[in-house]
Amino acid sequence: MTPEQLFFSHPFWTWVALGGIFLIGELMTGSGWLLWPAGAAAAVALLTLAGLTAPWQVVAFVVLGVAATYLGRRFMPKPAQAHIDPNDPSPRLIGRSGTSVGAFSNGLGRVFVDGKEWSAELDGGGELAPKQKVEVVEILGGAKLKVRAG
Repeated sequence: MTPEQLFFSHPFWTWVALGGIFLIGELMTGSGWLLWPAGAAAAVALLTLAGLTAPWQVVAFVVLGVAATYLGRRFMPKPAQAHIDPNDPSPRLIGRSGTSVGAFSNGLGRVFVDGKEWSAELDGGGELAPKQKVEVVEILGGAKLKVRAG
């Protein structure tokens, strides 16, 4: 049986299979782009049950696919911060509490935050005694934190 014969003899299942192929592709990539054509194929499959003829099925798929992709991508919430490395603990440190390891001199010292010792700069400079509570305000780069006395 040729593809054309298969399509014309079983249009409903052809569109269901096409939608399934798009869904499998979406599951493999996780891009969010293949979900909309899969939905369009499912809608056209239902339209074939209502009697939509072959040429209009293709037109309906294209129109529904483009519209669903445009609307879906426009109104779906964007990922909060897609560029953050989930293996980098630094961004999670902001707002965390810790203690100063030793005395701060000229606004510079070391702190113990989140189970690790970090180089730190005191917000506003100044002195800080050992074992004082601090809160992480900013990541200055690499392994250096900006903290304020808390």
